[in-house]
Amino acid sequence: MKIAVHQMRSGIHPQQNISKMESAIASAAESGAMFYFAPEMSCLLDRDRQRAKRHIVAEPESAAITALCDAARKAGIWAHLGSVAVQSEVHPDKLANRSVVINPLGGIAARYDKMHLFDVDLASGESWRESSAYGAGDEAVMVDTPLGPMGLTICYDMRFPQLYSRLSQAGSQIFAVPAAFTRPTGRAHWHSLLRARAIENAAFVVAAAQSGNHDDGRETFGHSLVVDPWGEVLLDMGDGEGLGYADLDLARIDAVRSQIPVLMNRRAIPEKVKRY
Repeated sequence: MKIAVHQMRSGIHPQQNISKMESAIASAAESGAMFYFAPEMSCLLDRDRQRAKRHIVAEPESAAITALCDAARKAGIWAHLGSVAVQSEVHPDKLANRSVVINPLGGIAARYDKMHLFDVDLASGESWRESSAYGAGDEAVMVDTPLGPMGLTICYDMRFPQLYSRLSQAGSQIFAVPAAFTRPTGRAHWHSLLRARAIENAAFVVAAAQSGNHDDGRETFGHSLVVDPWGEVLLDMGDGEGLGYADLDLARIDAVRSQIPVLMNRRAIPEKVKRY
């Protein structure tokens, strides 16, 4: 099945980002793709939280989500919006970093709030505190799609393999991993982590990424990837913006799992560790 991956350089003006996504969704459908994937914070990428705040509303009030639901309906295509910032319903005075999956009728098929928040101090001097503005999600989410059951994750989640193990045990055959990875961490870990998540779960990984120098001053790594269950990279978009395409052979999942039955061979890990 053909999928489209949108590598973006989202900025601080939501309507510009949304217009790019609307055009990309239409182009993906015209090219025969049945699923469109966008990166993390696709509709607005702005580290100035006061400036960004005026654009962030509760999900039912989001003009961006409404417009992109309409774009998916017009194109007759599934669309994964990567993630968008919305006001949290659970955490007072916090936002949610939320993935939204839209079906070809323009309805929301699933939503997932990022569980693992990016609170780090890098050797490069970059410091990030996602938890100062965002509340963490507390539910693992899977959605049935024409690609099979899809586990929803976002960016920093990829460093926590237990989430992917839980999703694959629940039946996930493909993982969506939209991201806005920094350049230093991307150079060091991006390919290794995503290939590992695919290999250890014998599942496809689709990771749409932000790429380039953004309006808010950040730099992101790019290299949107599609990885097959054996760990083979089917698509690597390098730097820059645009649409990339990959054909997923879904029979590959059973073929790989029959060779190395990692799901069948898993055992419950004891909570206690014996120490000598």
